[in-house]
Amino acid sequence: MLYNNVKALCEEHGISISFLERELDFPRSSICKWNENEPGIRKVQKVADYLNIPIEKLLEDKEGT
Repeated sequence: MLYNNVKALCEEHGISISFLERELDFPRSSICKWNENEPGIRKVQKVADYLNIPIEKLLEDKEGT
C-alpha cells in the first residue's frame, strides 16, 4: 500500500522513485520494499515533505483492504 501510494504520487509529480531516493539520500531501491517492510515514520515524513503533501495521503488505503 505505502509503496503504491508513493509510486502514484511520484508519477503525478513527474519524477521516478529512484530520483526521489537520490534526492532524499535513501538507499537505492529502498522505497520499493515499503509494502513488505514498513519504514520509520521519519522517512515517510521526508517523502511527504518533499512531495509537499500531508503524510496521511501516503498512508491512505486506496484499495479498501
